Amino acid sequence: MAVNSKKIAVYVLVVFVLYVIITDPAKAADYVEIGFQGVSDAAGAVGDFMTWAANGGE
Repeated sequence: MAVNSKKIAVYVLVVFVLYVIITDPAKAADYVEIGFQGVSDAAGAVGDFMTWAANGGE
């Protein structure tokens, strides 16, 4: 039976995340904060673009 490479990649990612959380929780929290900040900035940019487009591109 062949091993699915996607399952292996997900398993490795989960193990890495758990390792980072266990060994350095403060740094893991910083990574989460950076990720959420990036998502927030992207959502704001999409909102700005949609507002610009709705106003006729002015």
